[in-house]
Amino acid sequence: MLRLLERLGLRFEDAVEERRFVDHYVRGSTGWTQIAMVLGAFTFAGYTLWDWVLYPEIVPTTLAIRGGTAVLVLLPLTALLSTPARKWAEPIHLLYCVIPGCVLPTIYWVLPSGFTYSAAGMIIVILFVSTMLPLRIGSYATFCATSWSALAVAESLAAEPLPPGLRFIDHSLVGNACLLSLYAVGAREYQARKQFRTAEALQREKERSEASLRDLHATQAHLVQAEKLASLGQLVAGVGHEVSTPLGLALTTSTAMEDDVQTIARMLGGGLVRRSDLAKGVARLQEGLQLTTQSLHRASEMVHSFKQVAVDQANEALHRYELQGWMADHIAKLRPLLARQGLTVALSCPEGIVLTSYPGALGQVISILAFNAATHAYPGEVSGLFTVEVAPPADGVVRILCADHGVGMPGHVRGRVFDPFFTTRREKGNAGLGLHIAFNLVASTLGGRIELDSEPQQGTRITLDIPLTGPSKPAELELAAAQ
Repeated sequence: MLRLLERLGLRFEDAVEERRFVDHYVRGSTGWTQIAMVLGAFTFAGYTLWDWVLYPEIVPTTLAIRGGTAVLVLLPLTALLSTPARKWAEPIHLLYCVIPGCVLPTIYWVLPSGFTYSAAGMIIVILFVSTMLPLRIGSYATFCATSWSALAVAESLAAEPLPPGLRFIDHSLVGNACLLSLYAVGAREYQARKQFRTAEALQREKERSEASLRDLHATQAHLVQAEKLASLGQLVAGVGHEVSTPLGLALTTSTAMEDDVQTIARMLGGGLVRRSDLAKGVARLQEGLQLTTQSLHRASEMVHSFKQVAVDQANEALHRYELQGWMADHIAKLRPLLARQGLTVALSCPEGIVLTSYPGALGQVISILAFNAATHAYPGEVSGLFTVEVAPPADGVVRILCADHGVGMPGHVRGRVFDPFFTTRREKGNAGLGLHIAFNLVASTLGGRIELDSEPQQGTRITLDIPLTGPSKPAELELAAAQ
């Protein structure tokens, strides 16, 4: 029998899945089921009105049977669904249906008309049970068989049995009602099982998707961190290269001065020292000291600039600064690194624009845009120009236009340029995160907007609209922390 139900789609092979479905189908809407059961109890007792219309003299008897069944059986069973006994909801539903189905034929014993209208009463009970209560096909078949058998037994024990023809018609009507309602209950359960399995599949797919999304976020955070470390490594390498030149010159000069000092010492030790030789040696020492001092100052300035960049980019506190001076200082730090890639930077910014914002985040955005222009706008060995123009603030917003006159972007690239991991130079090792990071910094940390306009062979223009006062609680600069 179980195999047949499984083939008909009215039972799951997996016992755990079957148990979950029963919990969902039978106990999923207990509140609505209890409302239907209360309505059924009052309806069962209320049919005493019919008895009163036809046979007032027997109303006390039928009211005792109907009302007693409703008060002593149906309503208590309804109340059980609000107690821990709710876990036996399906047997409770079956008892709720079987008991009035078996009690109803006894009422026809006391009616003067006997079982003449028994089919109508049984059909009403069948209709209520099949439409209002969440019985599965097995339980409903049990109800039909029990109630129909009770009707047949009661008719056979009646003092005045129905004529054979009328009895056949009554049982045909009840049988047809049972078969049709069995089909309806089975079809409803079949659809409920399909919906349950679909919902289960969707839930599993949702969980897999959420797990995949978490893995993607973790991978994205890792790649973002790797990209930032790579950018820091590039900056360190560039600064190291720039610092090595003045330090190397200072070392060479100090070595030469050491030789000059030893020469002067030997002359002084020899006893006879010419004034011209001593003057020449002192002049060489003065020149060497001057050159050494200049070289060391240059190295110190570059180290200080590097420290300032690192501190600014790691600092998330609101900072009040004058834009023109800060911008000039920041671009001065970038120029040596960009010059190695053949990119010249031009700045135009009016004085007196004061921001209360996050200079580290803005500096990182400008750096990303500049290096992106050096890499993509002027590929190969082509030299180029990158301009930064700042317009006077309006409505509490300052506009910064970053532009190049390079190769530009076609439409399919322009539409995805801020997407994470999108790059046209993956074969060169690019991760495609630079402009995505810039977008997040402008939108989240600085509280502004970033827009891009580009056409093939017409260059690229990126507009930054930055509020003069940044948000008090910006998003994390790290995209990983934002996830």
